[in-house]
Amino acid sequence: MERKVSFFNIRAYGFLINPENQVLLSDEREYGQEFTKFPGGGVELGEGVEDALIREFEEECGISVRIVRHIHTTQHLVLSSFNDSQVIAIYYQVEASAEDLKKIKLEALPDHGEPVQAFRWLPVKDFDLRELTFEIDRIGWQHFAASQS
Repeated sequence: MERKVSFFNIRAYGFLINPENQVLLSDEREYGQEFTKFPGGGVELGEGVEDALIREFEEECGISVRIVRHIHTTQHLVLSSFNDSQVIAIYYQVEASAEDLKKIKLEALPDHGEPVQAFRWLPVKDFDLRELTFEIDRIGWQHFAASQS
């Protein structure tokens, strides 16, 4: 049976790479599920996509980022894992100052509590697509990796 789709859910995510060539990942627990994705989130009404991504990094990580370049925009139908929306995700490479990179609070996801979010760095050379929960993020990362070759 086909799922009902009621609205678009526009998301903006960032690939933040530190000087040690590690990418920042977000481990989260929300809606009774645990998942790993890139930092970012929903675009609010009246907000531009890049502005949303900058806001999300400020809210989630407590840092300012600068958009370096667009990497990928969803090109196929993606249904949300959490509601009856169609997800359109836009991925960017972002950068932050050395001072801001030091501000990111790194920790493991606690055993309980909801909602919760924790950040960790993962070496780009060791990156395994299985680290990511959602296929949409795996596709975004593959576009980023291909652009680095």
